[in-house]
Amino acid sequence: MSGNGVVDGTIVALDRVEAKVEGFDWGFARECADEIAAHWAGISAGKPSMFNGRVMLQHRAAIEGGVFHAGYFEADYAAFMSWRDFGQPGPAIRNGFAMAALRAADGAFLLGKMGDHTANPGKVYFAAGTPDREDARPDGTLDLAGSVTRELCEETGLTLDEIAVEERWTAVIVPGRVAFMRPVGIDLPADEARELMLARIARQDEPELSDIVIVRNLADCAAYDMPPFMMPYLTHIFGGE
Repeated sequence: MSGNGVVDGTIVALDRVEAKVEGFDWGFARECADEIAAHWAGISAGKPSMFNGRVMLQHRAAIEGGVFHAGYFEADYAAFMSWRDFGQPGPAIRNGFAMAALRAADGAFLLGKMGDHTANPGKVYFAAGTPDREDARPDGTLDLAGSVTRELCEETGLTLDEIAVEERWTAVIVPGRVAFMRPVGIDLPADEARELMLARIARQDEPELSDIVIVRNLADCAAYDMPPFMMPYLTHIFGGE
């Protein structure tokens, strides 16, 4: 990755994230349209809930004085998935997404397990989603803070009055991705919080999550298939306590 302090394999504490939506000519999407269409047909077959909507991807980033400055552009989800699965060809593009690092009153983290019908079946991570048009404000900025609560509430059934969102962020920077972690608390023990979320997920028409996973320490993580940005964050948090 390019930019001031934006280096793969690092974790950076942030005061805020400033993201703007702007024009960008993504050569990969333009030049590989046929390959993208064929790949999408393959990975979406039998998964009607996988929708080729428009998402916001990050094409520039820099960190200055505790602020992460980023530029985003709009692209097809199919192009993003193909770019990811083809080994991230071309100039540096990142999926820069916000995550609700949900923690119970007893200190345990609560993660979601993605359902088999989703793009990441079986993966275990915090509630999150690639930014899309819903996150774009009229002034051209991208509302990553709003994405945190929207994704968490949509996936788990929790409501805003049941959670407490902190202002700070932690960026976990890995190849092709920046996970903007924001601490979110729920004033219940982990077991009770899990049962609450599972009950609400059971009432959803098309739930994204198949389970809620409780992580009390790093040893708990070994049983789960987590994407590469999760373990660095959990190690960073548990190791600092």
